[in-house]
Amino acid sequence: MDEFVSANIDIDAPAESIFGVLADPAQHAAIDGTGWVREPLDSRPLTASGQTFGMAMFHPNHPDGDYQVVNQVRTFDPPSAISWEPGEDTGDGNLRFGGWIWRYDLDPAGPSRTKVTLSYDWSAVPDSIREYIQFPPFPPDHLSNSLAHLARLATGSKR
Repeated sequence: MDEFVSANIDIDAPAESIFGVLADPAQHAAIDGTGWVREPLDSRPLTASGQTFGMAMFHPNHPDGDYQVVNQVRTFDPPSAISWEPGEDTGDGNLRFGGWIWRYDLDPAGPSRTKVTLSYDWSAVPDSIREYIQFPPFPPDHLSNSLAHLARLATGSKR
């Protein structure tokens, strides 16, 4: 059984420019293909593995509708790769993660063209969470939608 989905796109922009968009949490709501990401709770750019950043979220099937996540950067390798694992603040100064990871890999395809692969990996999600959430928890076109949004942001295109 696959516990990983991915999609890719070629973007007419250098990897450094695309990585800059991904490392800016203020851009994540505009990138998101589901509409769940609302706004950053932290305005700091991402600069290192281990860094955390909060996001305000909304999902109609979430018990509260509006909720917050705390993401921890797992991979930070500019301009080649960036990933984060969503989690939650347990209220006691600790973070708890669900086991799914978002990852972007950027491969130069010329001086100002980059192949971007977005992957979602839920292989580390424990059974206790799988009892309540079906994976992946979004339609297959979410990844392609997100990559199209990223391309528009990275190139400044209005289309």
